[in-house]
Amino acid sequence: MRLSHLLTAAAIVLLAQTPSAFSQQPASAAMEITQAWSRATPGGAPVGAGYLALTNRGAEADRLIGGSSEVAARVEVHEMSMDNGVMKMRELAAGLEVKPGETVTLKPGGHHLMLMGLKRALKEGERFKAQLEFARGGKTEVEFTVQGMGASSAPGAMTAPAGHNHNH
Repeated sequence: MRLSHLLTAAAIVLLAQTPSAFSQQPASAAMEITQAWSRATPGGAPVGAGYLALTNRGAEADRLIGGSSEVAARVEVHEMSMDNGVMKMRELAAGLEVKPGETVTLKPGGHHLMLMGLKRALKEGERFKAQLEFARGGKTEVEFTVQGMGASSAPGAMTAPAGHNHNH
């Protein structure tokens, strides 16, 4: 065997055994995305919203920083909060952190995705795709199911019956 072949084989063996930033599994592979849904929008509405649950199965925190979709000009991460009795919405410019082992639920009245510049109305029963972007894990594709305009949770999600709570 020629020396150059021997050196190449040795280099391949060494590289295969050496941890490398290039061989690191992307964090998005560790991010489990479930219950992706949206609400129907009236014709001509400029914005819509997307909701889902993110579970970080990885060893490091990651941030949902935005995305893109076939139905909107852009996808932004937003939060709603109360300030002196007034509901306020703002974009989270730094994204939404999901710590290892943590599940973060994006839902109406809290954290959510804003579908900015809708290209068409979202119709109940349809599905659309979006690419979510994570700071560490890159992009991952998700399919959203469009619920009715008054929907408050993902299809099949467990919700407490009306009037029932655990604040005894």
